[in-house]
Amino acid sequence: MSESVLTSARYGKDLVRVFRVVRDGEFHQVVEYNVTVLLEGDIEPSYTVADNSVVVATDSIKNITYYLAKTSPHILSPERFALHLGTHIVSKYAHIHRAFVTLEKLRWSRIALSANDHPHPHSFVRDGNDRQTVEVEVDASAGKGKLSAKVTSGITDLLVLKSGGSAFYGYIHDEYTTLPEVDDRILSTSVDLIYTFAPLSISSPTDDKKLDFTVPEGFALGSVWDAVNVAMRARNATLDIFALDASASVQATLFKMGQRVIAENSGVDSVTYKLPNKHYIPVDMKYIGVDNTTPLSIIRFFPFNAHCLYFLLFLTSLGRHRLYLRMGPVIATTIQLFNLVATSDSMISHDAIREFLIKGRAN
Repeated sequence: MSESVLTSARYGKDLVRVFRVVRDGEFHQVVEYNVTVLLEGDIEPSYTVADNSVVVATDSIKNITYYLAKTSPHILSPERFALHLGTHIVSKYAHIHRAFVTLEKLRWSRIALSANDHPHPHSFVRDGNDRQTVEVEVDASAGKGKLSAKVTSGITDLLVLKSGGSAFYGYIHDEYTTLPEVDDRILSTSVDLIYTFAPLSISSPTDDKKLDFTVPEGFALGSVWDAVNVAMRARNATLDIFALDASASVQATLFKMGQRVIAENSGVDSVTYKLPNKHYIPVDMKYIGVDNTTPLSIIRFFPFNAHCLYFLLFLTSLGRHRLYLRMGPVIATTIQLFNLVATSDSMISHDAIREFLIKGRAN
């Protein structure tokens, strides 16, 4: 039998849910995080010879997360809290050399009262399904007194739509082209943004329990220590450019967003955007004598986006009941379309898909 070698190992705790209320009299601030913590270090014996003496139990990792969520003064900043958590773990355990902390921050916004538009001191609303994301790596491989860190933050699932001010034309036309040019269209996408800060050094804790965490004084605006404001500026840049740009294409608009995020935040080294199209296809209403396909006359659309395609392509393992729950009003047409996709040996044209959808709406 050939010899096997463990080349790398990483383990930890996933989906530690944290909700914290920070009170200042009647004025409260709240944060809700989903936290993942993974560790690397001298943990090979736990894999190769079943020696658990090197294992920090994942239950302990969960309890450390809860403890710091309760006691850390940095809990309201996801980047600072993740850095504090990772720094404590690599400092406390001599054989742990790297900690990887991932946070997902859920939205809670203060309720503005209708009587006077004043924000309520301790009432909040989930005003969107987008989430802030943070990934932190705290590295002690150079020694416990020489800690370094990498921080990546961003936004995921920020759903946006504009009903005009977007075009797409001038692209290559050849024998494979079926897409018509448009000078005005609906543009909708679910924005995923990732921005990476410059690498940084971390001060090692000096207390016995390794709980201290120092934020440097006089830090630069736009740096990782200013991450709460960076997140706000990045979100504003994304929404402003999306709304105001006379978009010639998704990629052109995306580039302008990235330019602004970097320009406004000196500590951001790189920016990555993902903007998948969420298609709204005009419903052909010629069957009833109504023009709904000529630009500027279009008022009725059928949403047809990546989620629809996902369920059509992967329905086999999910079953039709799952399709019914997800797709609702177009169940009959969608199942019929899926059957055609599943049995056809060739690609289905865009016109064929539209025809199925129009029939479903007409019926």
